[in-house]
Amino acid sequence: MKRCFSLLLLFVSVSLWAQVHITMEDPSTWSSEVLRPYVGQTVIFDIPMIVSSNKSSSLTVSPWRRFELLNQGVAGSEAYNEALRVNNSCMFSLSGVSDYHRCGEKIIGLTVSVTSPTKLTWIDGTWSGNTRTDMLNTDVRELVNIAGCDSCLLVCAFNVENYFVRNLGKSYLGANSYEDHQKQRTKIQAALQKINADIFGFCELEQGDDAIQEIVNDLNKAFPSRNYRYFHDASKETNQKSDYIYDANLVEPIGTPAGTNEEVQNRKKIVCFRQLKTGERFNFSINHFKAMNTGDEYRRVNEAKAIIKLYNSYRQNRNVRDDDVLFMGDMNCYPFTEPIQVLTDNGMIDLHRAFHADSSYSYVHSGYTAYIDHALCNETLYRQVTGMSAFHINSDEDDAYTYDKSEDKTMFRCSDHDPVLVGLRLDSTLSNPIEPYFNSDDMGKDSVTFYCVYTPFDSVPLVYFDIYSINGFQVCPPTKITYEGDMFEEHTKYYTLSSSNPNIPAELKRFLPLPPGMYVLHFYYKGTVTSHKLIVR
Repeated sequence: MKRCFSLLLLFVSVSLWAQVHITMEDPSTWSSEVLRPYVGQTVIFDIPMIVSSNKSSSLTVSPWRRFELLNQGVAGSEAYNEALRVNNSCMFSLSGVSDYHRCGEKIIGLTVSVTSPTKLTWIDGTWSGNTRTDMLNTDVRELVNIAGCDSCLLVCAFNVENYFVRNLGKSYLGANSYEDHQKQRTKIQAALQKINADIFGFCELEQGDDAIQEIVNDLNKAFPSRNYRYFHDASKETNQKSDYIYDANLVEPIGTPAGTNEEVQNRKKIVCFRQLKTGERFNFSINHFKAMNTGDEYRRVNEAKAIIKLYNSYRQNRNVRDDDVLFMGDMNCYPFTEPIQVLTDNGMIDLHRAFHADSSYSYVHSGYTAYIDHALCNETLYRQVTGMSAFHINSDEDDAYTYDKSEDKTMFRCSDHDPVLVGLRLDSTLSNPIEPYFNSDDMGKDSVTFYCVYTPFDSVPLVYFDIYSINGFQVCPPTKITYEGDMFEEHTKYYTLSSSNPNIPAELKRFLPLPPGMYVLHFYYKGTVTSHKLIVR
């Protein structure tokens, strides 16, 4: 018995000795060679690892997500070259994981057996974040900071991946059978009902009324208090279109949509909506540009120029007379390409960038993350945008869960694109109420201070903010803080990001103090968002 115990103790000692902790201050300097000395051994990663691809029998993991280069910077720029370097280093194939995981899920304390410098076998680890449960528990309106705001609007743009109801199985578009379409219908409805937007803009709908009427009927049945309507389309062609549905209890269109058929037909439209409660208006342009084929960039440039021309003409309509505009939709191009530059050169603000630095995405292809589903607006509407977010129910999913490959009836992988959401608090008098103040003496120590100015009519000044690193990693999630005290004596309230501040939520304090570096801070207050750089020394 004594001898057996000694052998067991020796085995445990050797096992513990063989577990090597892998850590490095800057993982972006890694290459696969970092694990070569440990082939055949057990290692533990002391930094979180992220799933960047789940499209095969094994997962691809790394300390970061891989982004398309043109999602991060203009070709040849420092950001572009940095993304290239990072993408080509420190990618590992992880086998032996028994349950399903989405792209973007994080593994804390990943313990593996090293088969080769690039091949790992799962032993242990703790999964965290971006799960299906997280998505199911998400309050969609909180994603864009309008939870509880009765006067705010939720706008959603969504490529529904060839939602067709006629000639099923007789066209290269849409479901191959009636049974497949019913599965598609179930999954799309699950997503739309979860989003529950006030205005939807759709891409890849079938022309005519049949497809869009089916969607509207299902939504109105699910939400009796809603009054969703659509614009009549007499076309009987079996082809794609972009179009809208809206809750007539909340908004009314000013006339019918106008469109341009530059390059492709029926896929670029604009219409002005008036909010019934406030009387405020904005122009909503839904777009689906030419597919991302080699050599077609010039065609998408033409389309970008066409929708600017359409907007400039449409807003002069005597019944419209409003400059506020929101461009959304599947534009089939990355943010640092010429079509998007056409829009930004004409004064449009990229809301992905404004709200999420360089971490935003709506589409994953071959393990590379990007956004091709865009949301841009002009400066006057930007002051009325409360938030913008992609709702990650599709891009992070294995396409084995599509309606034509499985019996899955959930909202997940109902399309190959994530729906994109924008919150609006329409008020043409809104100005920028936040002027952040940073105390450089405190930077890098224990606090960062900013302030907002409020009016005596604000019972409690409510501020949301989030923080991203310059590399696009979210340092702290959108967080709500309030100031408790006399609201009438002082019209300026200071907020300090410090663990000693009693008004800072407990869940935020674990992120403090901020390590030295550069950050992007977003502040949301009364329907307005501002973005600022912060350098912590």
